[in-house]
Amino acid sequence: MLRIYEVVLVMAGDAAGIAEQIERRDSDLARQLRRAMHSVALNVAEGAGNTAGHKRQRYQTALGSAREVLACIQVAQAMRYIGTVDARVLDRMDHVIATLGRLVYRRAS
Repeated sequence: MLRIYEVVLVMAGDAAGIAEQIERRDSDLARQLRRAMHSVALNVAEGAGNTAGHKRQRYQTALGSAREVLACIQVAQAMRYIGTVDARVLDRMDHVIATLGRLVYRRAS
């Protein structure tokens, strides 16, 4: 399994806590955040077990979903559903997004 998978699981825990806060104000956005986070973890795990093009597709889906998780949080902040998010949480999300980006685009170059 990829080392990033362990980071994704920590990110899932971070996202769960944020989703709980968002849910008090917007249950739809919280649900969307959870679905996107599930997609990140499940597609990273699936991609690790695939080969070539299928692997890249799974990582590409995980990348899009990771960006969606971050966007949900940014929208929640813009809508004033939540306050400031711990910088370590955002750094972890950026790390996952950057790693998945390298996995997806290194072969496309």
